[in-house]
Amino acid sequence: MSQKIAQVIVDVPTMQTDKPFSYRIPEELADLIQIGMRVHVPFGRGNRLMQGFIVGFADEKESGGQELKSIAEVLDFDPVLNREQLTLADAMRETVFSYKISILKAMLPNLLNSSYDKILTTEDKAIAKQYFGAEQALHFSSLDESKQALMMKLHRDGKIAVQYVAQSKESIKTKKRLALADENKLKTLAIAVRAKKRLALQDFLQTQNQIGERAWDYTDLVKLYSRDVVKFFVSEGILTLSEVEVSRTQGYFDTIAPDEHKVLNPEQEAAYQAIISSQEKPFLLEGVTGSGKTEVYLQVIAHAISQGKTAIMLVPEISLTPLMTNRFIARFGEHVAIMHSGLSDGEKYDEWRKIKSGKAKVVVGARSAIFAPLHNIGAIIIDEEHETSYKQDSNPRYHARDVAIWRAKFHRAALVLGSATPSLETRARAQQNVYQLLHLTQRASAQAEIPEVEILDMRKHLNDKSASFSEVLLDKISEKIAKGEQVVLMLNRRGYSSFIMCRDCGFVPECPNCDISLTLHMDTKTLNCHYCGHTTGIPHTCPNCQSKKNRYYGSGTQKVEEELSELLPEARILRMDVDTTKKKGAHERILSSFGAGEADILLGTQMIAKGLDFPNVTLVGVINADTALNLPDFRSSERTFQLLTQVAGRAGRADKKGQVLIQTFNPDHYAIRLAQAHDYEGFYQLEMDFRRKLNYPPYFYTVQLVISHQDEEEVVKKSYEIMALLKGNLSEKARVLGPIPKPIARTHNLYHYQLLIKYRFEKNLEQALNQVLDLTQVPDNKKLRIIIDNEPQNFM
Repeated sequence: MSQKIAQVIVDVPTMQTDKPFSYRIPEELADLIQIGMRVHVPFGRGNRLMQGFIVGFADEKESGGQELKSIAEVLDFDPVLNREQLTLADAMRETVFSYKISILKAMLPNLLNSSYDKILTTEDKAIAKQYFGAEQALHFSSLDESKQALMMKLHRDGKIAVQYVAQSKESIKTKKRLALADENKLKTLAIAVRAKKRLALQDFLQTQNQIGERAWDYTDLVKLYSRDVVKFFVSEGILTLSEVEVSRTQGYFDTIAPDEHKVLNPEQEAAYQAIISSQEKPFLLEGVTGSGKTEVYLQVIAHAISQGKTAIMLVPEISLTPLMTNRFIARFGEHVAIMHSGLSDGEKYDEWRKIKSGKAKVVVGARSAIFAPLHNIGAIIIDEEHETSYKQDSNPRYHARDVAIWRAKFHRAALVLGSATPSLETRARAQQNVYQLLHLTQRASAQAEIPEVEILDMRKHLNDKSASFSEVLLDKISEKIAKGEQVVLMLNRRGYSSFIMCRDCGFVPECPNCDISLTLHMDTKTLNCHYCGHTTGIPHTCPNCQSKKNRYYGSGTQKVEEELSELLPEARILRMDVDTTKKKGAHERILSSFGAGEADILLGTQMIAKGLDFPNVTLVGVINADTALNLPDFRSSERTFQLLTQVAGRAGRADKKGQVLIQTFNPDHYAIRLAQAHDYEGFYQLEMDFRRKLNYPPYFYTVQLVISHQDEEEVVKKSYEIMALLKGNLSEKARVLGPIPKPIARTHNLYHYQLLIKYRFEKNLEQALNQVLDLTQVPDNKKLRIIIDNEPQNFM
């Protein structure tokens, strides 16, 4: 019989290593190694040990008589990647243009992407005596190959336990537990009358045993009766001391009261029935803010669980995750697993193991939760599907929606994309019947009404006392606080670029060749277009009305908070932005405090625009609605409309009537006017017409290439070489725009230039982009960096 050969992807992200390498499997491990396990293998001329993933097997004859290196060590007792994930990685490699090892590692918690050892323990006395000797635990790495193979067999038979311990990482968290081992000894144990603490513990244990309690925390009993007293009962064989695993995320579950499902209104019921009755195509659940989409999600998932299946629930922002997690834990209890970047590595690892073991039926989390190793998935739901945070902005640059579509098809699961303001790409697919469109047109609560939105033209409402607030908005804030109601204020700031605007007429200079605003570059004193390269000097007077009141714009939440505190000293203000939410749990603490009524005003960036459901919020104020409109991005109007509609939905979500005030210097812009009217359909039709004329998504696909180098001349030269390579491989129908500098042209001492490919059907595109990726492996290009971003969500 020919010996098996393992096909291993090694942890070296380069084009030359983006393929499986063949390794001989030691005879002792031949029946134990499985696809999806991690191994250490010698790699390269120096035979340095590298981590790798087994992705397949071959027979020895397929090696062509070549002398093969052997696997040095197996890192897992069970596969950490299943066959679905390996197949998914193959599919993603064709679209995200990232090396396969990067894709595989993205599917695992960080703790499994580091070197670590395995600690073996057993409660089987015969095995302990034969293999462990005087040791209570064995380090797997200290064993030879034959003993490693034996331990793997014993683990498979359930006779030994395994604990992973990572270097410089958190391991499994444990605590000491005491258990009653011999109740007869407890009854007959003679204790001197003067040993009062021993007598007290004896009495406690007898009382507890009578009510059926036979295990206790070691630290609790030590606090009550002392370490020596506890040690005495252990030495007498009455109590046994052991280490038990503790979930680091248990605190998320302990304080949440159970919740029952709500009665659905007719629209919700129709959507629910449609989703559970068909999995032929994805669903777009387009529902106004407050229409009860989350309750539909919960009941769809409950139905999947009742069918013996599992579910994934994605949310876009870490700030939303605690709120959504709480609702799901209230409904599904310990069956929920949490996955988002706010967890520590140890917490993520615990939750991953909970999912892997089958204990979790529902995974709630942000983007990376889409890779959760669930089996038999029945439902995948993406809430606020329009959010750009679902697109990874570093390697591998995947979009969670695309992965969800693949996994839903693989499992024949229901896929629901939910939003009050769907992305144009998603809505267009629904229009073409690629997705099934479901509508929720009214708020779930009969008392809750869509809030009235008022636009404040800041050209007419300039306030001498404040640069940020009109008198109308300040008066309304004071009025609401006096009534004991709460206010949400959003500073609409997205991106980094500044812009120039006339204070008299609201004019913002735009590129004559593109339907976008020009970006202010103070270093060159120019206004630049980052699409076609057009540049012009900064005007001293407004080109529209000749006013000299041109101003540069850009303000932060901290400055606004200080200003608001001076204007309304009696107001209690909470600020929620990147600076105030750096610490672990900060999002939840701020939102909990606001929900408990400990503040009158919640001031924040776009992270407060969605998902928040506070019944006492009756006023939402948008301090400056124009910032996102003036970024050099063809999606700027769409983002503005979505953000304003979402933040407006935070008001009047219960029985109190809500009001929204939007401050703007562009009151007639269609994105602002249509957001005021809550008219998504009107916005969709108008914006789609613009996209069609400009050949932008969803009518065309796009790929962005970012070329970076320390030398600006070199990056320009390489950018033009890449442009020539692309044009030589693509058809005449494809358009290659650029190369031009990125809006932030230099970061980390690197100069960045970008190219944009717009196309519809290009059969040679994948081959051309892999050729571009291969350029970084040429010795002369060692310092060259190339990023390929399929369907980019941001151009900053």
